[in-house]
Amino acid sequence: MRIAFLIMAHKAPEQIEKLINRLNHPDFEFYIHLDAKINMDDFDYLGQKEGVYFTKTRIHVSWAAFSFTTSIYKCMEEILSVNQKYDFINVLSGQDYPIKSTEEIHRYFTEHKENNFISFEEKGSEWWGHAIGRITNYHFINYKFPGRYRIQFLVNFIMPKRKFPLPYVLYGGPRASWFTISTKCAAYVVQVMNDNPKLRRFCNFTWGSDEFLFQTIIMNSGFAYTVLNDVVNYIDWSGGGANPKILKVEDYESLMNSDKLFARKFDVKVDSVILDMLDKQI
Repeated sequence: MRIAFLIMAHKAPEQIEKLINRLNHPDFEFYIHLDAKINMDDFDYLGQKEGVYFTKTRIHVSWAAFSFTTSIYKCMEEILSVNQKYDFINVLSGQDYPIKSTEEIHRYFTEHKENNFISFEEKGSEWWGHAIGRITNYHFINYKFPGRYRIQFLVNFIMPKRKFPLPYVLYGGPRASWFTISTKCAAYVVQVMNDNPKLRRFCNFTWGSDEFLFQTIIMNSGFAYTVLNDVVNYIDWSGGGANPKILKVEDYESLMNSDKLFARKFDVKVDSVILDMLDKQI
C-alpha cells in the first residue's frame, strides 16, 4: 500500500523537512509543489532526500483563487503519470503534521484501501447559506489588475446569477481543501477537469473552489459510495475568520485525544515546541 503525499508549499523549508522526516516510511513518497512566486533556492536541498520530488508543475497561487485548485489537479495528473504506482494521493500543506505514528497511518489506509476521504456538506446547509455566492457571483480574485474589484462589483450588479456548468448537486465545506483519495478517484477528477474547458473557465471566476469543486465532482460520480465524509486532519476553526487556528503547546492535549491522523496548521515561527512534543510522544 503506497501513498504519494502532495505537499502544497510556499514557505518554511525547515518545517517541511521536519514533516517529511516524521513520515519516513518505505511506502511513502513526497511530491512538493512550490508556489511559482517563491525562490526555489532555499528548498532545493529537500529534493536530495530519498523519495522526495519537486513537481514540474509550478503555479503562481493566490489565496482562494482557482490557481490553487488548478495546482492541485495538475500535480495529481503529474503524479499519476510517473512510473511508480500509488494507492492514494494525500494532499497536505507545508503546515500540516502527523499526530499519529507512521505505522498507524500506514495501517489505517491499508485497512481502508477502498475508501476516499473528503469533507463536504450538502447544498442547503448553514455553510452553503453563505458559500453559495462563491459560485453564483463573479469573483476576480484569480486576476491581478487595477480596479478589478470595482469591475467585479459592476459585473455582479448587471449580470444574472451564475449557475454551475454541470448538472451536479453541489458539495463542499470548510474542511474540504485537504483530502486523501485513491489514485483511481484522482484519475477520474483529472479527466473531468481536462474534458470540461467550460468548467475550468467557470471556476476562474469563483472564490475558494478548493472547498467545493473536487468534492462536487466525486460525489456526483460512481466513487460517491466509497467516500467517508471525514478528512483525516484535525483543524481548529474556533477562532473564527477565514483561517484555522495556529496550533500551539496549549493544544497538545486536544491533539493527543484526537482520532485524526494529521493536524493543521502549525508554524515553527510561532511555536516550534509543539512539534517537538508531538515527536517525543508519538
